[in-house]
Amino acid sequence: MELTTVWFIVIAFLWTSYFFLEGFDFGVGMLLPVLGRDDVERRVVINTIGPVWDGNEVWFIVAGAATFAAFPEWYATLFSGFYLPLLAILLALIIRGVAFEYRGKRDEARWRSRWDKAIFWGSLVPAFLWGVAFANMVRGVPLDADHEYAGTLADLLGPYALLGGLTTTILFVLHGAVFLALKTSGGIRFRARRIAGFTAVAALVAGGGFLLVTQLQYGKPVTWLTAAGAAAGLLLAAAANRRGREGWAFIGTGAAIVLAVATLFTSLFPDVLPSTLDTGSLTTVNAASSDYTLTIMTWVAAVFTPIVMIYQGWTYWVFRKRISTSHIPVKPPERAA
Repeated sequence: MELTTVWFIVIAFLWTSYFFLEGFDFGVGMLLPVLGRDDVERRVVINTIGPVWDGNEVWFIVAGAATFAAFPEWYATLFSGFYLPLLAILLALIIRGVAFEYRGKRDEARWRSRWDKAIFWGSLVPAFLWGVAFANMVRGVPLDADHEYAGTLADLLGPYALLGGLTTTILFVLHGAVFLALKTSGGIRFRARRIAGFTAVAALVAGGGFLLVTQLQYGKPVTWLTAAGAAAGLLLAAAANRRGREGWAFIGTGAAIVLAVATLFTSLFPDVLPSTLDTGSLTTVNAASSDYTLTIMTWVAAVFTPIVMIYQGWTYWVFRKRISTSHIPVKPPERAA
């Protein structure tokens, strides 16, 4: 197997890991004003992802860095052509991170309410725009002879791209609801299960429609299997959630995300950014770095990727227990200056 293909697979793995982990982060953030009926419950919701949200975002950084190093032409065209949506994502992630850190700095209802809104919008905007971005990568964008983006912002907001954004948003809400049901007890747990129940139906409709269009227009024979597997994952999540089996429900939503992203990347290969013009697409060959660079990257990834995965797995194991309102003090402890 050529190194260009290996690194396409590695980058697909990195983005898949990011969406799997950050997906429930985004879902929890979007559900914060829905499930948190008072400040104590909102603190429970936030604390379910408090120890892990920043670690989940590492996968985004690594995926972007790997794309830059392995396929610099892809990175340059993508981040210049998709500049405004990606800038909006970065700003939303920054605001979201600041909100997590600053929410508890003051014991004032108005102060916390403002940061809660920041968490909500900081989760919703990336959840939607990532779907728009990846749908455009599969559909293709206008590239000129120099492989530079030749379109406008409106070209990125077609019906297929908007359906992709709607799909990721609903899917992440479902993923987050199932995660909250898995990580909490008491009223939040049962309300999360109820939300997951009707969100699963919406995810099947939106996700099924998006993957069907993807398959009919851009898919390959093998992607029928991955698309069907994603639908099966959603059905498993719905059935398990109905029976109160939150662990299996989380496996179902996770499998749906993994297989849906696999469908997109498999449909895309060997292109990395198709062109809707006659000037030629960016592929794993013409967008790649030198073999020497890819060889060094392969050895580095082989050593450090397992270390990162083991460490993050250990983190989730340490913080595996359920939490409830009984674990939250009425008044937050004083913070050190």
